[in-house]
Amino acid sequence: MKKKQFIVIGLGTFGFNVAKNLSEKNVEVLAIDKNEARVNEIAPFVTKAVTADATNEKVLKTLGVSDFDIGIIAIGESLESSILATLLLKELGTKTIIVKSINALHSKIAIKVGADRVVYPELESAKKLVESLISPNILEEIELSPEYNIAEIIAPKKFVNKTLGDLNIRANYKLNVIALKHKIVYLTDTDETDIKTETNISPDANTEIMEGDILVVIGKYEDIKKLQEVV
Repeated sequence: MKKKQFIVIGLGTFGFNVAKNLSEKNVEVLAIDKNEARVNEIAPFVTKAVTADATNEKVLKTLGVSDFDIGIIAIGESLESSILATLLLKELGTKTIIVKSINALHSKIAIKVGADRVVYPELESAKKLVESLISPNILEEIELSPEYNIAEIIAPKKFVNKTLGDLNIRANYKLNVIALKHKIVYLTDTDETDIKTETNISPDANTEIMEGDILVVIGKYEDIKKLQEVV
């Protein structure tokens, strides 16, 4: 099976980390930046790193961008360069284009010239921080769509010592429990106590909730918030 191929254009903090993390997922990554120092820094981590101007059509053609599955435009310092790179990737046939947005105007233009998705890393990080402060019993949340999320929620006290069948979370909260995480205290080889987490994938109705358990649920954002408010 052919590995997915990604282009990352712009190796600032965001682009560098995207390129590095993608490479760790066993996919092919081409990293491009005009700054030679940044290119040299990312080179050990990616399939290929090139010092080049990604707003130059001839350069992009030479690099074969039409063969790539996903292009990520992470140019943060120049709206004009970001838009031009987006337009060129679209015209040259890169299948999916994701753009790191600088502002609302940038987002509108990027979508009009061919971006399939726009991301706001700073805004998304700020939202996650606020959620962690306002809703400390939500440990992790992943947005699947504007409506649906997956969330890890510390089991409310009223759930403890009850089974999933007793709670009937699907009917009462409109959520599906897709996993249950339970902490277990055990003795190490040196007779010291330690804690490990066991994950029960697709727990059945007879699964009992214990204090400190973590429910992994999937459903609408507003329904997850309602469950989060249960004490």
